[in-house]
Amino acid sequence: MWKDQVKALLDEVLEENPDLFLIDMSISASNSIKVVIDGDKGVTLDDCMKVSRGIEHNLDREETDFSLEVTSSGATEPLIMPRQYTKNIGRKMEVKTSESTYKGTLQSAQADNITLEWKAREPKPIGKGKVTVIKNKTIPFSEIIKANVVLKF
Repeated sequence: MWKDQVKALLDEVLEENPDLFLIDMSISASNSIKVVIDGDKGVTLDDCMKVSRGIEHNLDREETDFSLEVTSSGATEPLIMPRQYTKNIGRKMEVKTSESTYKGTLQSAQADNITLEWKAREPKPIGKGKVTVIKNKTIPFSEIIKANVVLKF
């Protein structure tokens, strides 16, 4: 019942902030609440504070003692929800499927798939040597095992 109350408060805060969305929420046996959020335009510290306040200020510590942690999905974390792909269009991705692993620039994110593009060196159709070609691969979300943004340093 307490978990339902926390979830209802979280849903209310996310409704008020439509560019934010839930990645994960867990409550341990010791009432340690952990919320991971993401946003269409990224997540700021202010966004985490809004979500934290929306939950914390509406729960009574006298009734149930709890701890609360609200974080954003980390840059190195795999993408979990289709909505996360949209904000990463134009970025280099590594996408693993059961068939293969693809590395390329995320060109588009549709309701049920993504499209990656990359350059490859292939033998010339006629003659010796190699030529650079642009490859595309559309991957349905149902086939993605793991997808990460490739960070450049």
